[in-house]
Amino acid sequence: MAARPDYEQAGELKMGQVGIANLRVRTLDVARLGEEMRERVERAPNLFARAAVVVDFGGLSQLPDAAAARALLDALRGAGVLPVALAYGTREIEALAAALGLPLLAKFRAQYESAGRDSAPPAPAVAAVDAPVAPAAPAVPAASASAVSRMHATPVRSGQQVYAQGRDLVVAASVGAGAEVIADGSVHVYGPLRGRALAGAQGDEKARIFCREFHAELVAIAGRYKVIEEVPRELRGKAVQVWLEDDSLRMAELT
Repeated sequence: MAARPDYEQAGELKMGQVGIANLRVRTLDVARLGEEMRERVERAPNLFARAAVVVDFGGLSQLPDAAAARALLDALRGAGVLPVALAYGTREIEALAAALGLPLLAKFRAQYESAGRDSAPPAPAVAAVDAPVAPAAPAVPAASASAVSRMHATPVRSGQQVYAQGRDLVVAASVGAGAEVIADGSVHVYGPLRGRALAGAQGDEKARIFCREFHAELVAIAGRYKVIEEVPRELRGKAVQVWLEDDSLRMAELT
């Protein structure tokens, strides 16, 4: 049957870039995982309360059975987040996802299967890993792997997201609370940074974040993140750079 030329769909489906949290399970201790997530929600409710979370069992030597996985999902819901999918699509995990009635998220699966190495989730994501602050910056910032930057000249307002795929992102304006700026390379903000900034979204650990006035709700590089409550007060409102060193997120004032 030929479609009517004036037919209008009731719902428009688009596939886009999605910021989502990835919980990589290292030890299958349901009570401990639930308590850790509860602490994150209590520490930064604006970021994590009712946040969508992908559960990743790829770091375990033995996959949990459906009963144990359901117990973990219930614990996470009880902690205040919403598990929406499983990551890393082996046949066994595909079967587990089907038993749980959850989808698999292919974006998180792809990088774990490449080269057989364990790395940060490739989507712009908030990885469930806390990292200590280091006080000092190296004298010469490392260059980003991105060759061409994406320029964004207008303010990024609450609810907006700007993503630079395969390159750096330069924002020549402010980033408002509730806004998100994401780059596969480094993020440069030549104005106040009040929302979230995520650099190295595809796992580039050499990426950096630079801003002229630091008030960020969250900063992340290659999945390692810090929320504003974990940032030293002396850095707030200052020109700051953020980088990754020894698997820890570090930040210091730019001089």
